[in-house]
Amino acid sequence: MKLTITLAAVAAATLTSGIASAGTMADVQARGKLNCGVTGGQAGFSAPDASGTWHGMDVDYCRAVAAAVLKDPNAVTFVPTTGQTRFTALASGEIDILSRTTTWTFSRDVDLKFTFAGVNYYDGQAFMVPKSLGAKSAKDLDGATVCIQTGTTTELNLAEYFRRNNMKYEPVPVESSADVEQKYLAGACDVITSDGSDLASTRSSFKDPQDHIILPEIISKEPLGPLVRQGDEQWADVARWTLNALMAAEELGITAPNAEKLSEGTDNPEANRLLGKEDKLGEMLGLDPAWAKRATASVGNYGEIFARNLGDKTPIGLARGQNALWTQGGLMYPLPFR
Repeated sequence: MKLTITLAAVAAATLTSGIASAGTMADVQARGKLNCGVTGGQAGFSAPDASGTWHGMDVDYCRAVAAAVLKDPNAVTFVPTTGQTRFTALASGEIDILSRTTTWTFSRDVDLKFTFAGVNYYDGQAFMVPKSLGAKSAKDLDGATVCIQTGTTTELNLAEYFRRNNMKYEPVPVESSADVEQKYLAGACDVITSDGSDLASTRSSFKDPQDHIILPEIISKEPLGPLVRQGDEQWADVARWTLNALMAAEELGITAPNAEKLSEGTDNPEANRLLGKEDKLGEMLGLDPAWAKRATASVGNYGEIFARNLGDKTPIGLARGQNALWTQGGLMYPLPFR
């Protein structure tokens, strides 16, 4: 889900804080902690357990960055943000990196002046309905009531989809995602719509998840990924190449259990470069040679992260699909380490 925000609001936050965008890595290292902006609780992506320990794909990415930069995957302060506060928190310097199911769009990249590190999950807007409604397709939703969070591009996508298909709907406006879920379960609306992964996460928390279905239509493109402030190329490089290191590790067969052993040397030159055995990639980033090894050893490669948090053996039960490696028919294509 994506809330709209103006450049003026972000710029005001930056000016008020007096935070300069350059030198983020030095600030993080001096502080000894990475401040990572996440959702307040989206199972599979970022949510605390009963003991307060954070789990999820976006959480694991921040732990990997902390391992690379601070040599400690636990040196992270997770800062819950909302759709309304996430961009201001990043622009103002309250957080060093935003890892919060955020869609990479033109305006966020150019107008809001953020730099995306890449895509860690390819998603799209979908619809969820009670099985008892009998709908098999979004085309069956003509005349339905739809709970929708106001002020979002999800709301705009919904209106455009129904208009294109000559369908009508009755919006049930709500102010937060928690309200959407509450009203839906109370029967105040027939349908909820959000990113497909968000719907799967929400459904996994229901008492009877099998009584709800996600319809097959995907009505938008939602490439999700972590982002940082523009103007600090070193920090953007660290964010970008840590994400790529996790993907490349999967492609190269480097896992959390074997990363240390493989760092002694392999027959694959790219694996050797990634693990710090050859060349000086870490030095180019301002890090030590073992940065990527630590990132992978701490949380696993991209495939391990996906399986642990979102995969078919979790309550969320998502298939890899387009989030599989390019060698396996997906879109995940790590950049070359050379």
